Amino acid sequence: MANRLAQTTSPYLLQHADNPVDWWPWSPEAFEEARRRDVPVLLSVGYSSCHWCHVMAHESFEDDETAAYLNEHFVSVKVDREERPDVDAVYMEAVQAATGHGGWPMTVFLTADGEPFYFGTYFPPEARHGSPSFRQVLEGVTAAWRDRRDEVAEVAGRIVADLAGRSLVHGGDGAPGESEAAQALLGLTREYDEQYGGFGGAPKFPPSMAVEFLLRHHARTGSEGALQMAADTCTAMARGGIYDQLGGGFARYSVDREWIVPHFEKMLYDNALLCRVYAHLWRATGSDEARRIALETADFLVRELRTTEGGFASALDADSEDADGRHVEGAYYVWTPAQLREALGEDDAAFAAAYYGVTEEGTFEEGSSVLRLPGDAGPVDADRVAGVRARLLAAREERPRPGRDDKVVAAWNGLAIAALAETGAYFDRPDLVERATEAADLLVRVHLGEVARLTRTSKDGRAGENAGVLEDYGDVAEGFLALAAVTGEGAWLEFAGFLLDIVLEQFTGEGGQMYDTAHDAEQLIRRPQDPTDSATPSGWSAAAGALLSYAAYTGSEPHRTAAEGALGVVKALGPRVPRFVGWGLAVAEALLDGPREVAVAGPVGGELHRTALLGRAPGAVVAAGEGPGAGAEFPLLVDRPLVGGEPTAYVCRHFVCDAPTTDAGELAAKLGG
Repeated sequence: MANRLAQTTSPYLLQHADNPVDWWPWSPEAFEEARRRDVPVLLSVGYSSCHWCHVMAHESFEDDETAAYLNEHFVSVKVDREERPDVDAVYMEAVQAATGHGGWPMTVFLTADGEPFYFGTYFPPEARHGSPSFRQVLEGVTAAWRDRRDEVAEVAGRIVADLAGRSLVHGGDGAPGESEAAQALLGLTREYDEQYGGFGGAPKFPPSMAVEFLLRHHARTGSEGALQMAADTCTAMARGGIYDQLGGGFARYSVDREWIVPHFEKMLYDNALLCRVYAHLWRATGSDEARRIALETADFLVRELRTTEGGFASALDADSEDADGRHVEGAYYVWTPAQLREALGEDDAAFAAAYYGVTEEGTFEEGSSVLRLPGDAGPVDADRVAGVRARLLAAREERPRPGRDDKVVAAWNGLAIAALAETGAYFDRPDLVERATEAADLLVRVHLGEVARLTRTSKDGRAGENAGVLEDYGDVAEGFLALAAVTGEGAWLEFAGFLLDIVLEQFTGEGGQMYDTAHDAEQLIRRPQDPTDSATPSGWSAAAGALLSYAAYTGSEPHRTAAEGALGVVKALGPRVPRFVGWGLAVAEALLDGPREVAVAGPVGGELHRTALLGRAPGAVVAAGEGPGAGAEFPLLVDRPLVGGEPTAYVCRHFVCDAPTTDAGELAAKLGG
């Protein structure tokens, strides 16, 4: 029987539509049903490219006996965390508070009022490693619900009260200054892995937002240490197994300190953030490797994640079928020496094994290796490398592909738009700017649609049911502002302003606080607000960055004041946990630098416009256009005449403007940071 999930747009929920479990999507009706039947709610939260979510689904949710027990004793609710980050955040906070750790799949038992009373993540089908079996957990919860209901109610009430009492530590006393930026740098230096790059130990995540902070800090202060950490980390990742040496693009994280073996799923947000980081690293250093990685990652985004409607899909699975038809992690990406010989013949296989670090014993499971660039093959013939790479890529294309989560998430598409627009502009790839524009068009047409509020997801050109959260507004505005800078089209500035006005009206609280859900959103047991940047910029810091840029473009005082207020939390957290507030620190660098406002009275794509875009000053905004209508598109271009009939650039910050210049070299010097 197909359950109620068959009607949804989430690829993750659709994966469970044929389960024997009588699933409900998150809805008031599900909780009414639990109340009517007087049973608890089982809330199961995951996402489509999550390995252990698939394992638990196969072991438990596809099992008829387990499903029959669930259907009799529970109302089962399935949530895609990528569609409902608010539901995920609220219950994950409870799981972490109760158990000290979290993760997905997340398994939570709730009362009909949505109050949690028992938690876990993955439960195995048989008891092992001190963990009870899923069936034991279900029977235990059923017995407690039947025989000790008062205790269940008391536990649930205590957890909800505890969550409500966790007030946010918010700076509240102004934006971060020089000392906080310096302390944050010191904190990152302490956690830096001198040997392998990156921060902390295994598992190691690509620190894209911390690297953005380091690049901006270097541009503003000249700190060589900041640039070195950024550049060495990017080199280590680019040469490691976390980077797909054949097809471009980054995996989610490395299971080891050395970046050798990745967790193979590829997420849109990681690749968008890293594409932009490598483009910015090239802008700072001119590194050929940084240019190559930025372009290969951009090409990966377009080739593998672009949807028919012009948006970008969320993720590629870690798992795919191997040669024996088993569904295993990494099967699409790893190689044995024998597979190299089959694809390349003896000579080239030996060359490829040395170049890509493929060994007889293997670096991954069952004698297979993840391709990387260990760099001990000595000087290499670039043409030979290119030929070998092309043949291996062609051989890999014959393998069964990993599954793709086709839903379009507004926030992550905003990040991709910013990355592709800038990468296209830097490297003279107008096709990438076009792809960014098409994705932006989709967001306006489908995600804003008739309702003039942002919808979080769409699939196959159809908007989902769920309201956008703060990160959607912040990241989409960021993407639109980057597109405005590159294309000279003021409409994108207008759309960003429209979204940021909603941020001011619906997501902003007292003393600069930001909330992840709108004032008029569905009320959960707690209103989520998380200022930390983890896998993506938090809604809080994404909004602060976009508000600051928009204020620089328009001179709007309310937007600048809101940005400064929001950065109060970075003042509090930056010196203490810099790794987890990287984008907030990057925005703080822009504030410390001005940010600079660059008006180019001259042709879009001309030499001065390109020079302005390549300026390294943190968070500088660029408006370009010529003719009498340009000021209508961008307030920065009002009363900016040509000097001597030549294209002219004006650089201002803090209400003070430099003398206009018609010389690209002079403009570059003003924007060097």
